Amino acid sequence: MPQRQGRDTPTSGVDHHDELHRRFGWRVPEHFNMAEVCSRRWAADPEVAARTAVIACTADRPDQHHSYGELQQQANRLSNALAALGLRRGDRVAIVMPQRFETAVAYMAVLQMGAVGVPLSQLFGPEALEFRLQDSEALVAICDASTLAAVQSVSAQCPQLHSVIAVDAPESRVLHWAPVLAQEPAAFDAVNTLADEAAVLIYTSGTTGNPKGALIPHRALIGNLTGFVCSQNWFGFDPWDATVQSEAVFWSPADWAWTGGLMDALLPTLYFGRTIVGFNGRFSPQTAFELMQRHGVTHTFLFPTALKAMMKAFPEPRRQFTLQLQAIMSAGEAVGDAVFAYCREQLGVTVNEMFGQTEINYIVGNCARLYPAKPGSMGKGYPGHRVAVIDDDGKECPVGVPGDVAVHRLDVHGDPDPIFFLGYWKNEASTRAKFTGDMASSWCRTGDLATRDADGYLWYQGRSDDVFKAAGYRIGPSEIENCLVKHPAVANAAVVPKPDAERGAVVKAYVVLAQEYLAATPGRRVGDAGFEARLVNELQAHVKGKLAPYEYPKDIEFVESLPMTTTGKVQRRVLRLQEEARARAGA
Repeated sequence: MPQRQGRDTPTSGVDHHDELHRRFGWRVPEHFNMAEVCSRRWAADPEVAARTAVIACTADRPDQHHSYGELQQQANRLSNALAALGLRRGDRVAIVMPQRFETAVAYMAVLQMGAVGVPLSQLFGPEALEFRLQDSEALVAICDASTLAAVQSVSAQCPQLHSVIAVDAPESRVLHWAPVLAQEPAAFDAVNTLADEAAVLIYTSGTTGNPKGALIPHRALIGNLTGFVCSQNWFGFDPWDATVQSEAVFWSPADWAWTGGLMDALLPTLYFGRTIVGFNGRFSPQTAFELMQRHGVTHTFLFPTALKAMMKAFPEPRRQFTLQLQAIMSAGEAVGDAVFAYCREQLGVTVNEMFGQTEINYIVGNCARLYPAKPGSMGKGYPGHRVAVIDDDGKECPVGVPGDVAVHRLDVHGDPDPIFFLGYWKNEASTRAKFTGDMASSWCRTGDLATRDADGYLWYQGRSDDVFKAAGYRIGPSEIENCLVKHPAVANAAVVPKPDAERGAVVKAYVVLAQEYLAATPGRRVGDAGFEARLVNELQAHVKGKLAPYEYPKDIEFVESLPMTTTGKVQRRVLRLQEEARARAGA
């Protein structure tokens, strides 16, 4: 098992960041298995086996508490069932389910038998499912009533997929979860996997092209732990000690089919033997606050889009809800100082922004308990991760100069960082292109641009393909979007370039209006030319008063919603292509 080196006592207002890096060192064992540390060891411990692992919540059923003992017993039965279907070490199993107890069981079952889990979102349509099932060469798919029809609609085009196991599904032509598990023994001999062995094949969100399958090893969970501990203010800095925080309860709306839900929520919570709330339903601000109140949620991961919606719907939430929050981590987009202030003043928690991606997750972030969090900053490299902003030649950029956020394969002590993915599935060229330098000692580029300040904090500038030039000025959309959201009329915003014959491009903002703002005064409605014109002028003046003159949006379009990935990121690429198509049509 990995071990800590030293313990740090947090001191308010003191920056322990450099000390953490100096005293921390990785110790990655040769053999390591995610399911062993997340479930099997707890089920074998009489003091922990009865503890609640998952609280399963749905809108139309009473909440159900499932223990670690039950989690492991069900996982053993499913592993035996999968083995009976011919599944072997290294084979891929698609897991197409929402947040529910059986989803956690499926991951534990697949991982402990040395197979590779392929998380697929319940929101995927037939084309997205077909591509991933074909590309991964999954042999079995595990789904429930909400996803079964979509899986079956493409199964004929996926010849490798020979079996489908379904939970709570009326369909008779599939293998039914309950009877399949009931006929299998409750004991299973787990495979002693290597730490470098593949555990998860998770596809990128595809914001900049076709999704690629990132092959994640078992050791990546070890690499995640420092970020999880820091971003959740978990308990000082002692990521291997699971004997404290016994009252911690975690919840996040992040889909367990994505890195944010699987690697930032489900697996690390189970690693520490704590309780995670699984909610199978649509997110809403009221649902979020009610869940956190009902289950005494202490730690959470909330996307900026979710926090913005909660801020607009409940400006003073503690007037209506009793909360026990100790930490909020946020990622996916820049939080911005408006949301940062809301979390601190209204929720009583300093939000810890984090940055990572599917291939190299949980690498940069804030930890208000161990070093000051700067509003709107991505933070600094988490202990064990050597992070820098580099230029096209792989050299570190000076303070204030934008560059690519990158992580070195070796930490500050020269030891291998366990966070790295194994490579893109069946795509060696893309794997090589991700790195600058030789593969043994190199920088891994994220494709996200940032600047570094004099204190070492990173400031997000956007995806490399989101940043654009307008009238000769370099424009990062995040700062303008954050400014717009501060206006009471704006629920969300996305900034993209609009082609312009004279200036190359001008700044355009797509704006989603806050329903509370529209309802506050009769006559405010989208589609009213006079109202929209007045509001455009008001928003432009709002941005002009806070940012550089060249940053205000020359054009503003009001929309009902923004195109989003299933991980909660705005798809600016979709809007940018839309603007380019409009320009061609106009020409």
